[in-house]
Amino acid sequence: MSSINAFLLKNNLRIATNPCVSPDFCLDWPELRRELTSGASVKAYAKSRFETKAGSWTLLENAHGDCAWRLEGPGASAMVLADGVALPGGAFAFPATFANLLQLKNLIQEHNPQSTIFPTAGAKLGQSTLGIGARFTTLHWPAVDWAMSALNLGVTANQNSIPRELVYDVDVMLGGKLDTVPFPFIGTNVPEGHQGQSVEGMSHGCVMAKLKTGFHHRGVAWSFNADHQPIGGKFDVREDALVNGCVLASYITFDLSPELAQTKVPADAEAWVKANVPADLVAKVKARVKAAGLTVNDAEAAKLLAYVWPAVEKMKRRDAKYAAARARLFTTPAGRTYLRELSIDELPGLTTPETTAIMLSLCEELGMHINFVAPAFGFQKNMPYPDNNALRALIEKQWAVCRKFDASIGFHSGSGKSAENYQVMGQVTGGRLEIKTSGRYTYEMGRALFASKNAADQALWRDWYKFTLELAQAGAFSTDPTEQKMARVFITDALGKAGKGTDVFGSPTVTRAALESLTPSPEHMFWFEYNFLYVLAGGGRAEKAALGDHTPAGYQQRARFYSISEEGRLNFAKNIARYIIFLARNTALASHETCAAAERLLERYTSLNEMLNDISK
Repeated sequence: MSSINAFLLKNNLRIATNPCVSPDFCLDWPELRRELTSGASVKAYAKSRFETKAGSWTLLENAHGDCAWRLEGPGASAMVLADGVALPGGAFAFPATFANLLQLKNLIQEHNPQSTIFPTAGAKLGQSTLGIGARFTTLHWPAVDWAMSALNLGVTANQNSIPRELVYDVDVMLGGKLDTVPFPFIGTNVPEGHQGQSVEGMSHGCVMAKLKTGFHHRGVAWSFNADHQPIGGKFDVREDALVNGCVLASYITFDLSPELAQTKVPADAEAWVKANVPADLVAKVKARVKAAGLTVNDAEAAKLLAYVWPAVEKMKRRDAKYAAARARLFTTPAGRTYLRELSIDELPGLTTPETTAIMLSLCEELGMHINFVAPAFGFQKNMPYPDNNALRALIEKQWAVCRKFDASIGFHSGSGKSAENYQVMGQVTGGRLEIKTSGRYTYEMGRALFASKNAADQALWRDWYKFTLELAQAGAFSTDPTEQKMARVFITDALGKAGKGTDVFGSPTVTRAALESLTPSPEHMFWFEYNFLYVLAGGGRAEKAALGDHTPAGYQQRARFYSISEEGRLNFAKNIARYIIFLARNTALASHETCAAAERLLERYTSLNEMLNDISK
């Protein structure tokens, strides 16, 4: 038994109430094997059925959430996957381990390269997609799958920053050696993987969720984005672990900022470039940029090249490792292919077309075709862009470059924009876009609990709201200037929108009274900004030391969200589905008629089971 599975079993942290922590979807195979061979009651997901050369497969699950694969047919044997066991009646069962999942991917894609059981780089996903992530649980998946089915639209159905949001190595976590991530707006560092799940577990769970509902029978391709993959800096020493963890991701977002943060542009940039960057590469890049219709300023180009070259070299090395890992593990082109996104919104200021062109041509000449490039447009999370004409002009300049390189535009911090903003994005690019919206879905959970009539849901909502209120109040009087400034902005925004006075920082007592005068609401900015920290806060405490708690206390806190009522889950699913429809309509990734029909269908549901049953007819 692996260390992580032993840890979870010892602390009664089971998959049914705390999924995707372990890479495996079977923590206790001896017990599940006993149940299967003795004829005990185990749920079989009829819609999960799929075929390979070895026979027909069905997903099985016991009450603890431990899963197994049942194989039957003429080619079935106990040797198809690891740790097989014969079942009464002639079938065989195998534990749902991560290792078995990787082998099963090969069997599936060898049999049917067009299979949509696993995330893929196929269909139009390398040109157009909506990034649907969630910063705290896996409870959003049913709604995402329903929306893809109802709209017949493939999206990035799983998207997380690694290692910021997902644990990149569970053994490092168990050893208490996770690094930390700075969060200046709360004045502290929080351990990596602050959602609690492992990247392998999240990869595994996303496949399982779709099989349970039979989503794969729709034939809609979907993708998994390993977002903000950090290049360089302190991540050099663990890039192999990052690569191994992300082998099921169908596209990678390369984040150069760790290396850029420690790179200084030399005084004589042109001389440095001549000494360190191959001359033929520089010549090809300049020629390519000119061919794209842009003027190259040699001095400015040299400064940019001197700044980014160390990071780009490391990106090339990491990219080669991603390709090698897939070649080692997977046997088909469909299984090995992945997409690339280049995040350049970390570069200073708004991104110029010339910068975009140089970065795209560098990657092109190094053999790394970029499917999505993310310039900086000055977006703020969950805030509309104030001037649509200005936004259109910015995007048009970038699109004029991107279309020359066959690259789509990635819009980061893309959640919470106006319908008109999304319309501009879709119109200018002709739908050649990616919009990252993961910040939205924690908010939608708050709205779901707030609206629920279930007493336990309301208790969770009240505790969650109080947690953010206490963080805001403490932050408003922090000695850290950034933390204090941001907390006061969040508080005054909430008070101002409620029509209340904002001169409330004379003392902590005055601030507390002002906050408590507000009717609790998920619309308050302080709740929106702090809410994602609650899921792994040990004991639910609004204390910096409790945040990102990967001990049993943190995971017990996380389990509270998996115990919400059927009403709460339905509310959450509907909220997410509505937002995806809103995005698809305004970007024109789906027609108005298709979106309207999906909305009508959505409004009919009175239970979550009704909604789930419609994912696959």
